[in-house]
Amino acid sequence: MTDYILGNEPTIRLGVFAGIFLALALWEVLAPRRARAHTRLERWPSNIAISVLNTALLRVLIPTAMVGLALMAEENGWGLFNQVDVPFWLALVLSVLMLDFIIYLQHVMFHAVPLFWRFHRMHHTDLDVDVTTGIRFHPIEIIFSMAIKLGAVAAIGPPAAAVVVFEVLLNATSMFNHSNVRIPPGFDRILRLIVVTPDMHRVHHSVIPNETDSNFGFNMPWWDRLFGTYKAQPANGHRGMSVGLEEFREPRELRLDRMLTQPIRTPDGKD
Repeated sequence: MTDYILGNEPTIRLGVFAGIFLALALWEVLAPRRARAHTRLERWPSNIAISVLNTALLRVLIPTAMVGLALMAEENGWGLFNQVDVPFWLALVLSVLMLDFIIYLQHVMFHAVPLFWRFHRMHHTDLDVDVTTGIRFHPIEIIFSMAIKLGAVAAIGPPAAAVVVFEVLLNATSMFNHSNVRIPPGFDRILRLIVVTPDMHRVHHSVIPNETDSNFGFNMPWWDRLFGTYKAQPANGHRGMSVGLEEFREPRELRLDRMLTQPIRTPDGKD
């Protein structure tokens, strides 16, 4: 099974991505959580286009990516789990948890460090939050993130299968927790003990700064609770809250060209 996963990694990732994207998009139509401020036609082409651009960019700049580095680390004995003798299943589980914790710390850093925030803030300037927001990231941020993840793989020495599982989970949960889907409140309270839910993560996209700087998790919800960055609900409620950033609220900021150049522009649009 492991050999099959590693040999078909791109196909598996694409298949899971497409299946979850379509399922969540349909869910948003059938049971939306919030009314849209802008149509899908205004937002989706640019959000999807930047995701395609990011995927192509990574394939060109870092063709081996995380799985290739994990295999190289195993061959050369790099990293923690290539130095200690633990069962494969335990190395897989711990690796996924450790990589997820690093992504949580990365997310906190991208908000706290001005240079990183200039690129990450483009993700926050979407004027609605739905499944496509989960794939809307600036290409430079994607490169920063990949560099951090590659460093983590070299240090942890995870099984290559764990890297595939982590990457599939990260893509899937990013789309899920950004989706505009309605989940019964009672079930949401239980579900967010296991995974970051849309209602939990949506708080992070509030225009209110202390809400923006909360709920940084993508997969596991425990890091926010452990480190005091958890906020249960937005002050104005999910239907009353405003999403995005106060500085970038013009509809033209939804265009692909504006998204790409936003980090080098000031909020008034000047370079």
